[in-house]
Amino acid sequence: MRGVTHDPVIEALLGALAGDEGNHPVRVHLATLLVDAGRPAEALDQAAIVLAAQPDHVEALRVAAAAARAVGDEAKATAYARLATALDPATAPPAPAVPDTADEILERWSTSDPVVEPDIGTIRAAGITLADVGGLDEVKKRLELSFLKPLRNPEMRLRFGKSLRGGLLLWGPPGCGKTLVARALAGELGASFYEIGLSDVLDMWIGSSERNLRAIFDTARSNRPCLLFFDEIDALGQKRSQLRGGGSAMRGVVNQILAELDGASTDNDGVFVLAASNHPWDIDSALLRPGRFDRTVLVLPPDAAAREAILRFHLRGRPTERLDLAKLAKLTDGRSGADLALICEQATEVAMDGSLTAGRLEPISQRHLEDAARAVRPSIGEWMETARNYALYGNDTGAYDELAAYLKKRRR
Repeated sequence: MRGVTHDPVIEALLGALAGDEGNHPVRVHLATLLVDAGRPAEALDQAAIVLAAQPDHVEALRVAAAAARAVGDEAKATAYARLATALDPATAPPAPAVPDTADEILERWSTSDPVVEPDIGTIRAAGITLADVGGLDEVKKRLELSFLKPLRNPEMRLRFGKSLRGGLLLWGPPGCGKTLVARALAGELGASFYEIGLSDVLDMWIGSSERNLRAIFDTARSNRPCLLFFDEIDALGQKRSQLRGGGSAMRGVVNQILAELDGASTDNDGVFVLAASNHPWDIDSALLRPGRFDRTVLVLPPDAAAREAILRFHLRGRPTERLDLAKLAKLTDGRSGADLALICEQATEVAMDGSLTAGRLEPISQRHLEDAARAVRPSIGEWMETARNYALYGNDTGAYDELAAYLKKRRR
């Protein structure tokens, strides 16, 4: 198919997606055509949009792997392909033939790269504290109550029998700062920040994902105090009742997480476990029981104070006129932190283009930012619609009371 001209079809699909941004099958098909048309960078962008909303979309992962390989990013291509295979082994490319003779083995070894044991995840100093996170006062209060005050007052904690066992689940719409909050909490605790993504855990080989999890927890225990942060826990710890076909491997992953969290044969003292989820309704209920991720904090779109702080952060070091960021914060109500970053980028591009055309520096103006704010649509609309349904019709246990209150307040 490579080399075939798909431009009219591509343009038609782009037009269709403009009116139906959440149509993932069409977007994946578009990404496939873009790869075939020799436009892999655009294909990767389209696949990334699908994966941001549905990180376990196998077809999107396969297209993303092909696109990343075409643009020369072999590491990213390998990660996408590995995750797709782990999620759906049936669609994996055929394994290379097993050598029949010793000579074939030696020949293959002589032409292959040496095996390198990969590092799992990323561990580093946090570098920030909650003071560096603008707004989100309610989130900070919950973190103080759940983690910080008990930790800083051990005598009082013992008097009240307050346990620090268990983990904390940060949930809410995408792009609203869950990872930033987790990293800032690590800074408050004086702990290393150990970030784990979905592709760091899942592996196509039976038992490898469980071994990866065991190694991850062992690494966290060896680096105490350590805040171990699992991103996209909804994809990693899916409800076992929803797993079909090749889901037996994922059931093993969920069971391994439970075993590590319970710490029956290990000591998790000094290891603080946090997770983030855009879709908490997809998480296996066993992960939310006492002693596991039994505390939840809703991270909502940034309030006005947070939006102003985020805008100031993304504009720092850039040439600007005198700006009214408070006015801009009001104009961007309902935008996520990722949306605000995009607004600043688009305003910067316009100002830079004007400077190049005029032959002199033209700083970013209030109008540049306001025009960009009107052009960038909120990215969390689809999430809000799904979340509203759960808050209204799937809230028997009261798990989504905080979200329901937020939605009710916004309707006023």
